[in-house]
Amino acid sequence: MNVSLYDLSVWVLPVLIAITFHEAAHAFVAHRLGDNTAWQLGRVSFNPIQHIDPFGTVVLPAMLLFAHSPFLFGYAKPVPVNYRNLANPRLDMVWVAVAGPLTNILLALIAALAIHALPWAPAGSARWILDNIENAIQLNAALAVFNMMPIPPLDGGRVAVGLLPPPLALPLARLEPFGMLILIGLLILLPLAGSQFGLNLDVISAILRTLTGYVIQAVLILTGNA
Repeated sequence: MNVSLYDLSVWVLPVLIAITFHEAAHAFVAHRLGDNTAWQLGRVSFNPIQHIDPFGTVVLPAMLLFAHSPFLFGYAKPVPVNYRNLANPRLDMVWVAVAGPLTNILLALIAALAIHALPWAPAGSARWILDNIENAIQLNAALAVFNMMPIPPLDGGRVAVGLLPPPLALPLARLEPFGMLILIGLLILLPLAGSQFGLNLDVISAILRTLTGYVIQAVLILTGNA
């Protein structure tokens, strides 16, 4: 797969902004709700270096891209939260977790609104700006949907742990150390295994792509672009 410098130039800003704001939102909400762990580590920051994980943010997505994986994903450095410092740990955990995906939805809306300003952009850069905007909308919608999967340590998993009754929440919480392995199995290994037998087992990716499409359509409608 050939990736040009132009391709990189229209993805770098959307990726850095989406990841940085997502993680900073987790840290900021945790700080506001009483836990200063992330604040003291400098994670309430719009500096991407504070949030980028070399493997999860750069190497893993690149490996999946060049391996023609059916679904691309990655991760940033987890924001440390000591839930014992929160006034209402279970409910506050939900707010901390959901802050990231909600921030991505907000970024998608802002990017879509920026389309209306394109007539004032310099003619020579309008195409480049539009490609950045389109990538920002797609990426932030995909991140919001992906992170709301109900599997710890994803945000959706932590929301589920915070909202479900203890008999259901505790077994789900125990999956957190194995969450990334579960995701790799569902999104990469299962489809690859199915392809060896002529079966399409790319079910989870298909669901995520469909939901992401719905989110993008809603964003475009809300911002007057559809």
